[in-house]
Order: sequence, then structure tokens, then C-alpha cells
Amino acid sequence: MERMSYATDLSDGQWALIEPLVTAWKQERVARSATGDPGSCDLREVVNALLYQNRTGCQWRLLPHDLPAWSAVFYYFTLWRQDGLDQRIQEILRCQVRERSRRLEDPSLVIIDTQSVRVAAGVPKATTGLDANKKTPGRKRGLAVDVLGLIIGVVVLAASAHDNEVGIALMDQAAERCGMRLEKVLVDQGFKDAVVIHGAVKGITVEVVRRNPDDKGRGFVPQPKRWVVEQVNGTLMLHRRLARDYDHGPDNAASRVYWASTAGMLRRLTTPAPTWRDDVELAA
Repeated sequence: MERMSYATDLSDGQWALIEPLVTAWKQERVARSATGDPGSCDLREVVNALLYQNRTGCQWRLLPHDLPAWSAVFYYFTLWRQDGLDQRIQEILRCQVRERSRRLEDPSLVIIDTQSVRVAAGVPKATTGLDANKKTPGRKRGLAVDVLGLIIGVVVLAASAHDNEVGIALMDQAAERCGMRLEKVLVDQGFKDAVVIHGAVKGITVEVVRRNPDDKGRGFVPQPKRWVVEQVNGTLMLHRRLARDYDHGPDNAASRVYWASTAGMLRRLTTPAPTWRDDVELAA
């Protein structure tokens, strides 16, 4: 008997986009296995369970009974993170979304920002800290995104880490994934000379976007181009597993971001793109 679907479940079209990558990973894993046993777990259902947990924020042991056992889902989540499958899926989908938007696969401009997130009870104290600027205890999540809001890199450190440390790590990720195409990085005033120098060494121009003094006292004022990364941070909060950091390991927390990004890009790729006829009809 088939189970009732959840709103977070993959459609057939969405699963078709990532199935080749999951299947290739499984075949490679079986080839390296001592027993050669492929296992009996439905990997599509494992992905469904991860997306469900990401969106609802439930604990591992509280995953619905009609999804795979929580221990199996945790097992594959850990393996996929260790083998980098979560990042490979996210990278390939990112390239497809950019191509669909009539852009080259890799961006020439990347925007970097950090966000301090509180952690849940039980998260090891050794992996957390206090953000002295924002007075927020927990972890610091750094994102590198393109102008479409697609994630290029993710870094999760203790909140006590300086923005420079996060920025340098993100720039290394962006340079590795974008290659020679990457020319410019936008950062805010929290990033200092160390990031600018690191960019110069890699041949990347780092521009510090400063706030307009006239905006003082007006609250949050979006800055040109940099507002994109702020929007991405806000969108990630829709995934309740990311509203607070529940994962004991920073690598697991970063993997959560990749899965949230994957869910968003799958929706983009399987939603019919608007045409000029749609624009004419709306104007009429």
C-alpha cells in the first residue's frame, strides 16, 4: 500500500534530475563494499525523509513511521556528506538553473555574508562560541551566492570566529568551484583587509560595500546586489532545521544548507519557465 505523499516529497520530474547521481553513488559504493550487497532501502524515500526533516525541523527519532527508519536516513545522510554527494547534487543543479536563466554555468561575481545562529541544547560547546558584535551565542554560518541567489559555498564555524576566517574559507570554495570565471567578490564592512589581501593573491577583486551614511536610523536598507545574500538567508529560515542549529557537527549543519538549496532548485527546474506570452497576458 502506497503512503500518502507529503508536501516536501520529490515529484517524478524532480527525482529524475538527481536519480542518476544517486544511482552512480550507489553503484560505486557497492563496488567498494566487501560484501557487494546493494541494500534494500529506497533512496528516493531517504531523500524525501531528509527534505521532510529539513523543512519541518523534527528530530531524527520523530520522523514519520511511513518514511524509512530514522537510523537508515541518518546513515545515508552521513555517508552522502562524507562522500560529497550532497555538494555534487547541489553543484550540478546550480549549473542547470543558471543555464536555464541563459547564463554561463559559473558566475563571475559572488556575494559573501555571514549569519549567527543560535544552537539547540546538546550541541557540543567546543563547536560554538559568542559573536561579540551581534551578541549571539552559537555558530556562524557563511554563504557565498551568485546574483541569482544560488549557493556557491557554505562554511559553518563557531560564532566567535571572525568574519575574515569565514570569508577566506568561502573565497577558497568559490575559487575552486567557479575557476577562472570568478573575478569579483562583494562583502560587507564586517570583513577586513585579510579578505581583500587573500582575494588579491587569488586574482579576485574584493569590494567592501559600505552603507550610505544617509541611511543611518532608517533600519534595514537593502544594498545593491548584496541584498541577494540577505534574501537567501531569509529563505533558508523557511527550513526549520536551519532556523536554529541542531546538528552536533558543523559539517552536518553545512550539509543541511546544501539540501535546502537542492530542494529550492528542484522546484525551479520543474516549474514551467514564464514566456513572453505570459508577460503579455499579465499586461493585458
